[in-house]
Amino acid sequence: MENSDTKTEVVLLACGSFNPITNMHLRLFELAKDHLHETGKYKVVKGIISPVGDGYKKKGLIGAKHRVAMAKLATESSDWVEVDDWESSQKEWQETIKVLRHHQQKVKHSCLAKSFDNVAPLNKAGRKRKREASGQQRNQAQTKAIPHLMMLCGADVLESFRVPNLWKPEDMAEIVAEYGVVCVSRVGNVAPKFIYESDLLWKHKANIHLVEEWVANDISATKIRRALRRGQSVRYLVPDAVLTYIEQHNLYTAESEEQNMGVVLAPLQKYAKEATKN
Repeated sequence: MENSDTKTEVVLLACGSFNPITNMHLRLFELAKDHLHETGKYKVVKGIISPVGDGYKKKGLIGAKHRVAMAKLATESSDWVEVDDWESSQKEWQETIKVLRHHQQKVKHSCLAKSFDNVAPLNKAGRKRKREASGQQRNQAQTKAIPHLMMLCGADVLESFRVPNLWKPEDMAEIVAEYGVVCVSRVGNVAPKFIYESDLLWKHKANIHLVEEWVANDISATKIRRALRRGQSVRYLVPDAVLTYIEQHNLYTAESEEQNMGVVLAPLQKYAKEATKN
């Protein structure tokens, strides 16, 4: 059995609308964790859900405060997946690469802080010897491997890399080259084909972990919202606490689905303008 000390610690980050969060979103983390552990090379230490901000302007996107609240309710029973509201609290839409950078820095600072907390304080007795020992401990803390952040997504995200002006080429390159991607295939998606048809993805295919979902699960937030608009039950498709929250706040109606109707997605607006300037 491989020593866990030799494995790369990984933090999985999932960005998205989570509109609403579903049981499938939660399953992505479990599937990704199992897959990475089975390689014998990685040890997943944390999962982070980062709901997109309202500035994304996606059709039918309800307020971030509700989406974050539902995500927190959904992860209450998890001992390793948590929700972070940094992205959703920003006034402007944040590119995914900026969210990845933010969380990698956060993981780095947290790791170093914990390492320094374990360093024994100096005492008057034997000050010189203790100072030397403390210095060695601090050097070890600084050189200790920082957990690596990986982006967790579905195959639809890989497919979206091909949509003009939805992603910056340099952002895509940094994501797959510097962070890596764990992609869980849904029913009907052909992730290997997306990788084969993209020179960029093909170049960094070693950093893309494809995870097969053998227990078919075609739950999607779009289908959940449709059922709710039609007064149909979505119980067992979303966590019970999330369903209760939706009912209490009367979310996902015909009116809410018209939110941002006719508005161009923030990345399409931004990158189209930049392309025009260039």
